[in-house]
Amino acid sequence: MKKRYQITVLGAGSWGTALAILMARNHHATCLWTQDNEQAISLQETRYNTRYLPDAMFPEGLSVSSDLKTAVTSAEVVLLAVPSQAFAEVLQKIRPYLGSKPTIIWATKGLDPQTGLLLHTVVSKIVSPQSQVAVLSGPSFAKEVASGLPTAITIASPDLDNAEQMADLFRNPQFRVYTSQDIVGVQVGGAIKNILAIATGVADGLGFGTNTRAALMTRGLTEMMRFGIQFGGERETFMGLTGLGDIILTCTDDQSRNRQLGLGLGRGHSFADTVTSIAQEIEGIPTTKTVYQLAQTHGIDMPITEQVYKVLYQGAKPKDAVNNLLSRLPKPEKLD
Repeated sequence: MKKRYQITVLGAGSWGTALAILMARNHHATCLWTQDNEQAISLQETRYNTRYLPDAMFPEGLSVSSDLKTAVTSAEVVLLAVPSQAFAEVLQKIRPYLGSKPTIIWATKGLDPQTGLLLHTVVSKIVSPQSQVAVLSGPSFAKEVASGLPTAITIASPDLDNAEQMADLFRNPQFRVYTSQDIVGVQVGGAIKNILAIATGVADGLGFGTNTRAALMTRGLTEMMRFGIQFGGERETFMGLTGLGDIILTCTDDQSRNRQLGLGLGRGHSFADTVTSIAQEIEGIPTTKTVYQLAQTHGIDMPITEQVYKVLYQGAKPKDAVNNLLSRLPKPEKLD
């Protein structure tokens, strides 16, 4: 029989809620934390997150709290599912309530926008270098996970035994979890695929067709690999679930918020109106700025990222951005 854990999920958005539901279905005592007390009361009473996952009923074993101290102190495992912009702040808040060697998992896909650091480094600096850490990433939409549809994902930790132990928390017949020691590559893939989803959304919104989308996805994979290898990621990782797999998912399906942003911009809607209509966190916006700045600093050639940055931050017209990519001088195709 599998060991049952006391797990706290921080963040009651769509992804945090889906993972909390998954954990409770796997018979772990699960607490879903939200900083909004009124939301906590509503979630506990209705047993639904009507805003994000209105069709997914909370299973037995899933409780909701807005008391951060109680939620974290009682947990054996803390799972963060908060936006990258809030990641460091939440870590600072929970630090006093963690033990000497806490087990921390995160499902956040992005980099720290203030420092440009990958999130495992943020955990090490804020909490402890001795923390047992793991990152969960891969092609997965919250609605489908909450609905119990088949999903394959990866969990990465520098300690492969820890990765395997943490993977077992999530595994069930519908949720297949692979393990990896490449914590850098897995995080880079999860971050950069959001930039590529914006780019392909723009192209599709402009009506440029599936040939253009395929080109952006493929050359985007090259950019992801260049960036990831520069910071210590392994080439093989980017051809797996957290690289190519997540690119395919987010660049082709309209459930992706990042793709929705690109579609709106490509169709001529304003940035502000598009963001307002999506009404959820869009990780690709801060990630584009952070990755672009790091690429400039380290001399990494990332033309797709550069054009997305110009659209989001410099007011470039979406059509001009795509045309700039298509008009680049031809050269031999290389994956590095």
